[in-house]
Amino acid sequence: MDPKKRNDIKIGAGVRIVLKADQRTGKLTDGVVARILTNSSTHPHGIKVMLEDGQVGRVQEIVEE
Repeated sequence: MDPKKRNDIKIGAGVRIVLKADQRTGKLTDGVVARILTNSSTHPHGIKVMLEDGQVGRVQEIVEE
């Protein structure tokens, strides 16, 4: 599963994202995908998503369950 490919990210999937405010530190935030915000099929910094709690960031890891 590649966090840079839109097709690999599904609504309801567990992910770790980097928030805009945390880009310098690289701190990851865990959550569940509510919406996929990136329209293109790939993005070099990760696909932008909105989590169920409303936080927005780029996917760095997809949590396999």
